[in-house]
Amino acid sequence: MASLLGGAVGPVPALTGGQLIDRLEAANLLGRGGAGFPVGRKWRAVAERGQGRAVVLANGAEGEPLSAKDRTLMAARPHLVIDGAVLAADAVGAPDIIFYVGAAHHAAEAAVRQALGQRSNQLKQRVRVVPAPAGYVTGEESSAVHFINGGDARPTTTPPRPFERGVDGRPTLVQNVETLAMAALIARGDVGKTGLVTVSGSIRNPGVKEIDFESTLGDVATAAGGLARAPQAVLLGGYFGGWAPIDEVWALPIEPQSLRARGLTFACGVVHFLAEDACGVEATARIMAYLASQSARQCGPCVFGLSAIGECLRRLAARSPQVSDLDRLTTWSGQLEGRGACKHPDGAAGLLRSALGVFADDFEAHQQRRCLRRQPARPAMVQPLAAVA
Repeated sequence: MASLLGGAVGPVPALTGGQLIDRLEAANLLGRGGAGFPVGRKWRAVAERGQGRAVVLANGAEGEPLSAKDRTLMAARPHLVIDGAVLAADAVGAPDIIFYVGAAHHAAEAAVRQALGQRSNQLKQRVRVVPAPAGYVTGEESSAVHFINGGDARPTTTPPRPFERGVDGRPTLVQNVETLAMAALIARGDVGKTGLVTVSGSIRNPGVKEIDFESTLGDVATAAGGLARAPQAVLLGGYFGGWAPIDEVWALPIEPQSLRARGLTFACGVVHFLAEDACGVEATARIMAYLASQSARQCGPCVFGLSAIGECLRRLAARSPQVSDLDRLTTWSGQLEGRGACKHPDGAAGLLRSALGVFADDFEAHQQRRCLRRQPARPAMVQPLAAVA
């Protein structure tokens, strides 16, 4: 049986664009890049505007430090990703296809280029591969469009949106590469109920796994070889996701809509287990320092707000806080969202709020210059994972 990471898939069936979009909607396929937007609806919106001049942008930038799924997929199954991009292009009326691949993901880019070299000359004339610059925000869809149009990979929430006017001013479907690969499987009759996760932290066999969405978080841990150390919390969805106490989510299905109903997110498929002897304050401080360093530098909330939060967290993590640092963090976590020129401050604020809740006792202790963990050394979880080639 075919899957995202293995198995024979056979030829692509002959489907009209409308038939394929209907299948995607029936399968309730959600985007796998982070936002989880309904794929069929997105394709239909571009198709209605395309008029034979749309663009498909296959997004494999993958700037999330804890994710390796997209580069793994492109390296292992480039033809499946290409199939999905071609199906999308045909469905929305796009003569041109762009593969936007993280410049540091060398194995993924080489595999995509080699696979394209095996395709027809007609397809080769429609396709180009664009290396995406390194950075957390460069894979956001408007960032990708801006980079291709003018070499400036900065996001914005200001209309028009890419599906309205994107690459070269044309309606543009920006779709994550895993989403496109799954669309190619659904076109062949798959029901679309599996997904890729990058598992890390206190686990025996970290890396990219394909899981059934009916699996629980405990099943995900088992698929990754079981726990190496008992965890206290899990980071779901990466740096724009959130922390959750392990005992509250261990038996929950990983299915994105089930998580969303509980105020959690699957997002880009990151599952990181934080060991019980690791410090959640220090882990969060390192994440927020990274997010502050990745500011798009377009507005005060991002440039100054994230910097202030990062500095405040640095002091707390070092157990040398100012008197009101914890109170400041609590206030700022509720003020930042919705005030930026893009969604970067929003994601950072959401992560911070989750940390203040899950690690409340740890934050209180650090405000009093103590750490509740026996081994308060900084955990390795916020260091970028090595690409899985």
